[in-house]
Amino acid sequence: MTRNNYFYTGSGVELVRRLASEGIRIFTLDQVRNITSEIGLSQGYLRQALHHLTKTGWVVRLRKGLYALSSSVTGGAPLHEFEIAAALVEPAAISHWTAMHYHGLTEQAPRKIFILTTTEAAPPQDRSDGNNRNAGNSYIIAGVPYQFIQVKPERFFGVQMIWVGETRVNITNMERTLLDCLSKPKYCGDFSEVLGAFQTASAILNLEQIADYALRLDAATAKRLGWILDSLDINSQSLEPLLNMPSKGYRKLDPTGPGSGRCNKRWMIQENLPGSIFS
Repeated sequence: MTRNNYFYTGSGVELVRRLASEGIRIFTLDQVRNITSEIGLSQGYLRQALHHLTKTGWVVRLRKGLYALSSSVTGGAPLHEFEIAAALVEPAAISHWTAMHYHGLTEQAPRKIFILTTTEAAPPQDRSDGNNRNAGNSYIIAGVPYQFIQVKPERFFGVQMIWVGETRVNITNMERTLLDCLSKPKYCGDFSEVLGAFQTASAILNLEQIADYALRLDAATAKRLGWILDSLDINSQSLEPLLNMPSKGYRKLDPTGPGSGRCNKRWMIQENLPGSIFS
């Protein structure tokens, strides 16, 4: 071991011990700067020490400037994918297909972790680490793709906090999750999966809340929601605002489907799905 490596290992291990003792599993460069002077590690050598800790398996690099302690160091459970997702961008909420599965609206577990955010849709590419790479708006860590879906700040709502181990993370609630599925079914399996989720949730939906959310999003989502709730024989005063919301022309029921099908004048929806919808 060279003198520099010996120095980095000694100082780095002390840094890791301090972080672990304080229960910090994911950290940024800025978060550890205050500790470095206390353990005899200068600011100038901090990056080199972290680089050495990454190579020796003490630390995992999540993206540029963001690190996590190895589970072998903490002695606890490995980092949960939700915990990693919440650290990659700010703000962040687990969403779409991932949230569908969490809420029990689908039995199909997605291969990706979907994240709703208002920031740039994916972290910058980390060219120094071939394992963390962008694929579209996906960011891959330890073989797991993280898919970022960007929305305007005024559309970042309908979020609740849940516990993942000893960490709290944001996730879209059931009502917001279903509306996101209506807007972007490609991030939720497909539209048939979305319709199945509405059937599963129909008895427990907060109708007033989901209608209010839809009106805050856009006319297409509101009309799709109204059509589906109507088709499920849900009779509620909550549907009236959806029915009365102005719509510029007919909207496709399945936004990813063909532009053909019977036009429902009541909901201004083009029913572009084959066969019976709800059996």
